[in-house]
Amino acid sequence: MPAPAGPLDCGGPLSRMPPAPTFLLLRRRYLGDVVLLGAVARNLRHHRPDARIHLVTEAAYAGLAPLQPELAGVLAFPRRLGEWPGFARRLRALGATHALDFDNTERTALVTRLTGAPVRATFDRELIPHRWPRLYTHAAKVTNSFYDSHPIIETYLALPAALGVPLVERTPRLVPLASDLAAAARLTGGPRTADPRRTRRVLVHPGSRSAFRLWPAERFAAVCDRLQDELGAQVFLTAGPGEEPLVDALRRAARTHLVTLRPLTTPGALAALAAQCDVFLGHDSGPMHVAAAAGTPVVALFGGQNATIWRPPGPGHTVLQAPLPCACLGSAAPGPCVPGDSYRSYCVRHLEVPAVFTAVAATLAR
Repeated sequence: MPAPAGPLDCGGPLSRMPPAPTFLLLRRRYLGDVVLLGAVARNLRHHRPDARIHLVTEAAYAGLAPLQPELAGVLAFPRRLGEWPGFARRLRALGATHALDFDNTERTALVTRLTGAPVRATFDRELIPHRWPRLYTHAAKVTNSFYDSHPIIETYLALPAALGVPLVERTPRLVPLASDLAAAARLTGGPRTADPRRTRRVLVHPGSRSAFRLWPAERFAAVCDRLQDELGAQVFLTAGPGEEPLVDALRRAARTHLVTLRPLTTPGALAALAAQCDVFLGHDSGPMHVAAAAGTPVVALFGGQNATIWRPPGPGHTVLQAPLPCACLGSAAPGPCVPGDSYRSYCVRHLEVPAVFTAVAATLAR
């Protein structure tokens, strides 16, 4: 797909880049957003194989860096005020030539300036204030209509495009570590293979950052039962720290035996586990993007959020979503919805068990 034109005004490309440039990619959060930045790193590496590319993110997501071969390292944002002087020294020591700020908050604007990079780029989003524009040398203007009608990766790629970087990659990739793969193999029974006699594996992650976006546990359980009863698949349940009650509720509602794995505390452990399963079933979430980037076909359950923007990139994935605009479930919902707020909408509950089972079964058949 060619680079979008018209809605993006990138402020003019750079005519030259210095030998062995050093790029800093600044994105504080969240898991899925940091995973998707991998597409930016892949384009930078393709354009300049000699470049050094560093990720600057919160400590919770620093574990993604070793899974991205394009990255030379990672620097975590400080958690406490007293950590800022040391952080600033390490930031300057990287010798950045280019700093790409994917947040454009007051804090990240200051950090971008602290890098000392002579080239500093961020977004100038329509309807969103462009914070401290004088601290940047380049801005990628993105119209609201473009943002709403394209995958989020196309917006992210506006920043390298603003620096004259050709866009040839549009999917991120995570390469699990050998140690994580070995640990996952002990849980699942070995690597995924093309042997048709092998029992197919389905990884189910019932968690979400928003409690409103949770598909009911009894429906997850019904899908899992059918996958094991009718297709002979093996279902593995997992979740992040603090999400154990979701898994417990799912197990109580299930009739068949589901293998419950311990909470996955690192992105690397999740990527390795997903890479050894045939399908990932879960919500629109960070784990969904981890699984897709690890090369696992995804069946994603969306509520009222814009699936065009946030669907998993790449081929082989299936997005299930009730027709929009979503109608309120009324008394069938656990509480009141907030119209127009996808983080406080129970729209995902419009999805029914047969549609989800059929999507997972079709993916397994492929």
